[in-house]
Amino acid sequence: MPLVTTKEMFEKSMKEHYAIGAFNINNMEFIQAITEAANEVKSPVILQVSSSAIKYAGIKYLMKMVEAAVESTDIPIALHLDHGPDFETCKMCIDAGFTSVMIDGSKYDFEENIAITKKVVDYAHSKGVVVEAELGKLAGIEDDVNVAASDAMYTDPDQAEEFVRRTGCDSLAIAIGTSHGAYKFKGEAKLRFDILAKIKEKLPNTPIVLHGASSVIPRLVDMCNENGGNIPGAKGCPNEMLKQAGENGVSKINVDTDLRLAMTAQVRRVFNEEPSVFDPRKYLGEARKEIKATVADKIENVFCSANKA
Repeated sequence: MPLVTTKEMFEKSMKEHYAIGAFNINNMEFIQAITEAANEVKSPVILQVSSSAIKYAGIKYLMKMVEAAVESTDIPIALHLDHGPDFETCKMCIDAGFTSVMIDGSKYDFEENIAITKKVVDYAHSKGVVVEAELGKLAGIEDDVNVAASDAMYTDPDQAEEFVRRTGCDSLAIAIGTSHGAYKFKGEAKLRFDILAKIKEKLPNTPIVLHGASSVIPRLVDMCNENGGNIPGAKGCPNEMLKQAGENGVSKINVDTDLRLAMTAQVRRVFNEEPSVFDPRKYLGEARKEIKATVADKIENVFCSANKA
C-alpha cells in the first residue's frame, strides 16, 4: 500500500489504548530493520526523519529508500518530519511526499508558537498532510534540539486545549517528564501521568505524542562500554512507564536513542571481537539485526501495536 497519514492509525490507537512507535531513520539499515520488524508482527509504523538526517542522507535518497520499504511490506507506513524547525523545512518535506510533519515551535512564546503552527497547518492540510505540534519544553540534546534542564517546562492542560483549538493541529507533543538523548533522569524516573490525564480530559479526540521516550536499553549501553565506548550513567524511560503511557492515551511514542545504541553497540562489538573485519556488510549487517530486534520488542511488549495493522 502507499504511504499513509497518521490519521486512521491514531484513531484506532485511541479507541484500543495502545501506542504506535515512531522510529527515526538515517540510512538504509535503519529503514530496513524498522519496516521488516513491523511487517513481521503486523504493526503500523511511523518512519520519522529529522532535519539533521535530511542534511546527512539527502531527502531524495531517503524518499527512494522509504518507497522501496513500502513496496516490500504490507502494513500502514507514515513518513514524518521530526522536529521541523521552521515553515520552509515543513514545506520542503510536504512537497517531497511526506505524509506527516512536525513543526516544533516550543522554543517560542505561546502566541508565536500558535502563529507558526497555524501557518504550517494551513499549508499541510491543503496538501492532505497532517501536522504534529509541540507545547511545553523537553530537556535534553538530540540533533538540533538542545534544551537545558533549567529551561524544561511541563505542558499546561488549559493551554493545550486552547493551542489545539486555535491551530487546528492534528496531534500534540507534550512534556510530562521525558527528555531527549541518553541521559534522561537522575535518580528515579518519573513521568507526570496526572498531567497526561488532564490533557486527555480536555482533548479526548486529539492524539498525544511523547518525545524523548527511548528506554536507553542497559544491555546496549553495557555492550557499547565493554567494547571501547564511553557512555557512563545513561538512563532512559522504563518500559513499564512507556506501556502505561500508551494505555492511558498516548498515541505516538518516539524512539531514536535506542536505535543509535543498537547500531553502535554491534559495530563496536564486531570491531573489538574481529579486528580484521573491514567489509561494512559484516558490521552493518549485525547492526541491522540488533535494530530490528529492538524495534520488534518495543512493538510487541511496550507499545502493544502488534497485529493492529
